[in-house]
Amino acid sequence: MNANEIPLGKATLYPVSYDPTLLFPVGRKQKREEIGLSDSLPFWGSDQWTAFELSWLNQKGKPQVAVGEFVFPCESKSIVESKSLKLYLNSLNQTKLASRVELEALLKKDLSSAVEADVEILLYDVDEYQQKGFGKIKGECLDLLDIECEQYDYQPGLIGLIQDGARVHETLYSHLLKSNCLITSQPDWGTVVIEYEGAQIDHASLLRYIVSFRNHNEFHEQCVERIYQDIMRTCTPVKLTVQARYTRRGGLDINPWRSNHKTTVPFLRLARQ
Repeated sequence: MNANEIPLGKATLYPVSYDPTLLFPVGRKQKREEIGLSDSLPFWGSDQWTAFELSWLNQKGKPQVAVGEFVFPCESKSIVESKSLKLYLNSLNQTKLASRVELEALLKKDLSSAVEADVEILLYDVDEYQQKGFGKIKGECLDLLDIECEQYDYQPGLIGLIQDGARVHETLYSHLLKSNCLITSQPDWGTVVIEYEGAQIDHASLLRYIVSFRNHNEFHEQCVERIYQDIMRTCTPVKLTVQARYTRRGGLDINPWRSNHKTTVPFLRLARQ
């Protein structure tokens, strides 16, 4: 990946007319190879983006707004660099469209073309989206553990199992996930939810592992796949689902999930989003 080709950390002129060429795809292959993944993926999943700053003009020139949900399948060859998506969405601000349906079709065409996969587009008016409310995680919060943390650079070896522990089915979560953008090193804050069935994971070791991402530079999607792979490799659960809900930046939040047994996950929007 050539950082000089990526529109990050640079002075930017915001577009004044529709321009799909602003979308900058980043291939998944290189980072997946780092964690032992091949073209044949061992999981299902998607990257669910929420766009809170989405606007266009109707045929009379009157501004329209919506909240958009864009669902990128994990099988796509690429992800979209987030700043490029923000610039692309801003290029629609002065674009006249006949209806929300026309906007949905335009978004689907451009985003699907960029990542080389079928992207699902869901658009809501503001009142409609507000009615969806917040979700609640049904599980145990690891953040209440009174532990000492010393590792703030990614340490997969921190994860451990409880010796002679029983087989369990539990959901664990932490609001302490923090990583940094792969290119700019800007902080990315999130909540990670881990549901698994198998030998019991030592909770303190899992929380220390999550904290070790604090200075780690990687995109949201890559962090979730890395967590999934580390737990699967170390703990070999029968069932595993890893989901992260990241806070928004630039009017966008990114929420990847990966699972070896689920094909969908329920709507979950948290207070920091």
